[in-house]
Amino acid sequence: MSVDFEKKVIMDSSGFVILADFVPLAVQEIRYHSTYNFIGDRIDGYEEPIALITKEAARALKSAAGELMVQGYRLKVFDAYRPATAVKHFVLWGIEDTDIRMKPYFYPDLEKHQLFSKGYIAKQSSHSRGSAVDLTLLDMTTGKELDMGSPFDYFGEISHPDFKGITDEQYENRMLLRNVMIRNGFAPLDCEWWHFMLEDEPYPDTYFSFPVSAGYLKR
Repeated sequence: MSVDFEKKVIMDSSGFVILADFVPLAVQEIRYHSTYNFIGDRIDGYEEPIALITKEAARALKSAAGELMVQGYRLKVFDAYRPATAVKHFVLWGIEDTDIRMKPYFYPDLEKHQLFSKGYIAKQSSHSRGSAVDLTLLDMTTGKELDMGSPFDYFGEISHPDFKGITDEQYENRMLLRNVMIRNGFAPLDCEWWHFMLEDEPYPDTYFSFPVSAGYLKR
């Protein structure tokens, strides 16, 4: 497999904001800043456990969060802007690294090379364009995540939004999240119930590589 990272990748962060400034009540659990992810290490480019995103996507997500709050839910964000360096980390791990220590938790039924053909790892990610977000819902009464039938970043058919082998409640929870996000301008992904991308994204042909760091935005 050949790997070409030399696309239009820039370091300009001027169009980005800190998500918490727009959606302060959203809970953030930035998995790629931690070691609890499908690789098992902190991912390159994640200098702080915060979510960054384009201004346009932040405004749309603020609207979605407001709609959900009326219904008794809060957003929980796992990832937003993802540097191109992080995507490169994913790809090189997938094709060169023999480490499979997180396989039982995130891809038990797949081999690493299948993560590419199944669409879970790609040479370029919409996250690196700055307007994609991975998220779920929290019940404001219980403080717990809604049961979506599979955890975030679980690679398999059970994580496909329209997978029918889950309970009615799990499917309804997925559709609740999906429908609100769609109404607020986001498009879903067919293999991950948690992933949404702003349809009218401001940088459709540009990938960014500045680090995930609030301090970088202030420079």
